[in-house]
Amino acid sequence: MAGGPSNYWGQGFSPRGEKSRFVLPADFRSTVRDASAGQRVLCLDKHSKHPCLVGFGLSRAESFAEQIAHEERVALERREDFDADMRAAQLFGFMRVSFDESGRFVLPDHLGEQASIGEALYFHGGGSHFTIWAPDVLFGMGPGWDAAKATCRALMAEAAGKGRRK
Repeated sequence: MAGGPSNYWGQGFSPRGEKSRFVLPADFRSTVRDASAGQRVLCLDKHSKHPCLVGFGLSRAESFAEQIAHEERVALERREDFDADMRAAQLFGFMRVSFDESGRFVLPDHLGEQASIGEALYFHGGGSHFTIWAPDVLFGMGPGWDAAKATCRALMAEAAGKGRRK
């Protein structure tokens, strides 16, 4: 499918633009393309725990079978129920979205609704993936997210300043 594991770090902010498109930040663009075997394919899904989306390149799917096996072993050790078929459906149910050379992409409405996305996105690196937040949702998160909140506010102010200069 693609190359080896990828790591995503950095941040970015994108207001909704023309034709309802957002822009994948430069911090992630080349890593996603490399992780998608040179294709401009962004994988998107609802985060399994947080009220946001996750983004990654195609190569991440290569680790899903191993992840499912690990989660099943942990569940067995804890004597908890585990549905491997359901977990596979969750992991492999991501959307593939094309982006152009400038990083512009259209967020599918059904994904945006699941994460309460409005007129802007905040992107935050997370290792094997990055999170994509509606700023208002991020601002409602607990203190563990304070650094991300501060960065989001700073990037929003920077974007607002650029808009005023035009």
